[in-house]
Amino acid sequence: MRPRFNTLIASALMAVFMAPAHALDVTEMSKEERAAFRAEVRAYLLDNPEVIMEAVAVLEQRQTAQQAQDDVSLIRANADAIFSDGHSWVGGNPEGDVTVVEFMDYRCGYCRRASPEVTELVDSDGDIRFILKEFPILGEESMLSSRYAIAVKQLAGDDAYKSAHDTLMNFKGSISEASLRRISGTLGFDAEEILAHMQSDRVTEVIAANHALARELGISGTPSFVLDDRMLRGYVPLDGMRDVVADIRAQ
Repeated sequence: MRPRFNTLIASALMAVFMAPAHALDVTEMSKEERAAFRAEVRAYLLDNPEVIMEAVAVLEQRQTAQQAQDDVSLIRANADAIFSDGHSWVGGNPEGDVTVVEFMDYRCGYCRRASPEVTELVDSDGDIRFILKEFPILGEESMLSSRYAIAVKQLAGDDAYKSAHDTLMNFKGSISEASLRRISGTLGFDAEEILAHMQSDRVTEVIAANHALARELGISGTPSFVLDDRMLRGYVPLDGMRDVVADIRAQ
């Protein structure tokens, strides 16, 4: 009788994890039946702990699927701010069939790791539109870096911004007014004009808008990516990014 009862216990456990709450109503059992049921459940789990892992795997799959659905809704609700805000740098193929948006911080180690891989993804593919969102969250040096990059874009244009962005992403020292002056000299920018503009309302508004958008999307770390109707929160290796792009195109 024990094996058959174990099968019933397993079915009951899966019902607990996978079915609506009303599917298994222990309140209909007597006190003695509940005690016996609990004892059998405990014994079954001790004998078959893999059942717990199976149930957890099912739960994680459902949570992942629900998160993906929620992300689609969030992206649709904020599409203009994500894909056409008017202040973010846009590169790659402007007419690309897939858009990759990156929220990044210059002092983030994983952003620095992702940077050349994302560049390789965009350049080797040839049909990806790429958008950078300045999202400084790692302290004063992050904020200074983003203010500088945004000021460069607003005063000198997209090509100058990309040069500043790449330089800041690969910069090894501390970011300060003095180091930004040196960077400006190396890149041929007017340091005084850019440094003066860094604290302007126009720059502040861009950073505030990006932070507000990140909150709406549930983004709290860097790098984070939006790829068409999907979100990737965290670093994803180049091959993984290529797989996501291929999957989007296959839809």
